[in-house]
Amino acid sequence: MKQKTQNGSAPTTDALVLRRFRVVFNAVRNHFQHVEKQTGLGSAQLWALSVVRDSPGIGMGGIAKGMDIHQSTASNLIKTLLRRELISMAKAPEDRRNVQLYILPAGLIALGQVTAPFEGVLSMALGKLPQETLQRLNQNLGELVQLLKTDEQASGVPLIELWGKAAPHASPAPHEEQQPAGDIPHE
Repeated sequence: MKQKTQNGSAPTTDALVLRRFRVVFNAVRNHFQHVEKQTGLGSAQLWALSVVRDSPGIGMGGIAKGMDIHQSTASNLIKTLLRRELISMAKAPEDRRNVQLYILPAGLIALGQVTAPFEGVLSMALGKLPQETLQRLNQNLGELVQLLKTDEQASGVPLIELWGKAAPHASPAPHEEQQPAGDIPHE
């Protein structure tokens, strides 16, 4: 990473940091493309599928919590998996308004086509960082977000959807509210 700038001088710190962001984004994008090429599913869909596999009978709220996404986003992911017959949905016996989700054989086959991490390479890498490093990174990125003066609603949307790749639904504009998906009940 000690490349010179076009005029031959050493790069500035902000240029070096920007290069690091490019490397991170490239790794994430490559993972998304690999997953989609291998399975025909977006990485967020594959992650949701793995959550259903790991927690048979999980509900919509559990998916949202497990993936740290909005419940409406989870509903849209699940709707796609149901349409593709990778999972099944049953009404919860104790409360018919809630659902229980189960993986089907086709879903297991899809998961078997790629190796983990199903949650994505960025989530996996962050999970390996020491807590102190994560806290510093969170604080520093918080300062960057403030300088960008951006809408933080995107924090509940999977990266693949923010980049406009093969997403089950488009993320809403900052002034729009996300609406629940179709006929799928929520927890």
